[in-house]
Amino acid sequence: MTDSEQQIADLEIRFAFMQETIDTLNETVTSQWSEIDRLKRRLEKLQAEVVQLEDSGRDGKSEPPPPHY
Repeated sequence: MTDSEQQIADLEIRFAFMQETIDTLNETVTSQWSEIDRLKRRLEKLQAEVVQLEDSGRDGKSEPPPPHY
């Protein structure tokens, strides 16, 4: 194998490894975005629940303060 052929073979090998790395990174990023979206939806739900609990406590039906007040 000539020097040029060896260099081309080396480049092809490096390219194959880089392509595999890019594919792996793409899968990771896609997975992370799915998880982020799921967590955002959960956070929004929890925030809505907190607002609902705060609103229900403001309507005068809240518990009396503990005895030490």
